[in-house]
Order: sequence, then structure tokens, then C-alpha cells
Amino acid sequence: MDIAVDIVEFRVPVENNKTIFIWDIQASFSEAYIYEALWSVYSAFGALYLVKVCPNAAVAVPGFYAMVKFYSFAHASKAQKATDKQCLFQNSPLKVRLSTKQNPTFLSGSQSLSHAKCQDLANHYLGFNGWSTRIITLKDISKCADVGWSFDSASQGELLKYGCIVELTIPQHGVTCRGVGVAEDVVDLEKGPEDKLWKISKLKKWAKDKAVVGAFEKVLLIVFGNGKVAVECRFDREEVLPDDNVKGAIQVNDISWSEFEPDGGEEEDLPWDFSMDLSH
Repeated sequence: MDIAVDIVEFRVPVENNKTIFIWDIQASFSEAYIYEALWSVYSAFGALYLVKVCPNAAVAVPGFYAMVKFYSFAHASKAQKATDKQCLFQNSPLKVRLSTKQNPTFLSGSQSLSHAKCQDLANHYLGFNGWSTRIITLKDISKCADVGWSFDSASQGELLKYGCIVELTIPQHGVTCRGVGVAEDVVDLEKGPEDKLWKISKLKKWAKDKAVVGAFEKVLLIVFGNGKVAVECRFDREEVLPDDNVKGAIQVNDISWSEFEPDGGEEEDLPWDFSMDLSH
């Protein structure tokens, strides 16, 4: 049974059901060729986080196996069913399975995506012109008392710290949210001013990129079975106005459900309740 709705977050996908393994890849191909071939095949099913190609163990038959990680379980499941026992890029069938490995509890927490991965994921679902960012503020906070910095007279370096606030806008879905980024580094006092200027430029870029990542992490992509996408934005508790009597918040936009009906006007069950409790 196909899932009618899938939730995609701007986080590293750690769920096992978003990973597929491919076995019985022939040894006659190079790893680079296999990587490109697999990326071409499986990116047609949905956005990919990772493709990894590995040689078989020395005691096994010569050849390769591969791991492909999607952002969406629905896409991973569809890809597995469609490509299992198919030849794809070689002349013998491949064995394709969803991962069944159980991750340890301490590894279950997802990590932030890189700035480049956030852009790739946004471009895939929203389009290149479907989102934009702008800098609200970017400043030197090296000597701000609130950043927890203290000068060490014995140190031979000067600590530089920059903070940035970025606003992310997804106009077609009426979503706007902000992210904060902070970057720091130490400048060697024995080096010339060129080194300090170079590090200042680098820190500004790092802080801006981190702020963009922070903004994207608040975005939820609601992907429907027919490929259409709705967008929602979560807010931190600190971002909720004091007179708003809520424990946790999510920005919910008006959605015309008729836009997400399957072609032909048939009704489709949507197992998603927007009234869920997000206070935890």
C-alpha cells in the first residue's frame, strides 16, 4: 500500500527505511561508473542524500555492492520495488532491498545538513526560483559579553566571532522563517593584517551559511503521493511572542486539499493530522 503523505525534513536522514542496498553488481565496472549509473537511476525516484559504492569482501565473489539513501521513505520503497531483480546498467539482475539494520539509540539523532545539501534539497522540491534568502544582520560579536568570550592574556591569538541572522522565504507557500548562525576562529597575532582580513571574510561566509541551514531546519516538506508538495514552518519557543499562550508552535498555512487530489478527482486518504501536539 502506497503512503499518501510523506514528511521530508532538512536533516540528515537516519531512518533505516530510507536506505536501500544493491547487491550483485558486476566486477567489470569501475566504482566511478557504478556511482554515476546508480545516481542516475535512483535520483529519478526522489531526492538522494547519499550513494556509496563498496567492493565485495575478499572472501566473496568479486564485484560490488552499494547503498543509496533517500530523504523520503516513500521514494526509497518505490525505488526498491521498481528496481529489484532488474538489470538496470548491467546484463544480469540486481538484488535490491530496504535496510533492516537497527541503529543504536545513541546514533538515532539526526544531524544538520550541509549548506550545499540544503540547497540541493530545496531546489529538488521547490525549484530553483521557489525560495530565497536575505541577510537580516551580519556583525562582529567578538567582544559581546553575551557570547561568553573572555580574553586570555597568555594567548598568542585574537578570537574573532561573527553572528548572522538570515530570513528564508518560500513565496508560493507563504512561508517565512529565520535562522541564526555563529562562526569563530583565532587569528595569529604574529601574522600580518592580510591573515585577519581573510579570516573575517571566511567567518562571515560560515556564519551566513550556518544561518541558512538553521532556517531550513525549521521547514517541513509535506510530499503527497501525486508528487505535489506543501510547506510548513516550525518555530522555536523563543521565537513565539510572549502574549501567545502556546507551548510549541508550527506555522500552518491554508491548504486547498483539492490541489493534492489524485488526477481524475478520486479521493485519497490523507493519514496526517495537522492538529497534533508539538509541545514535546
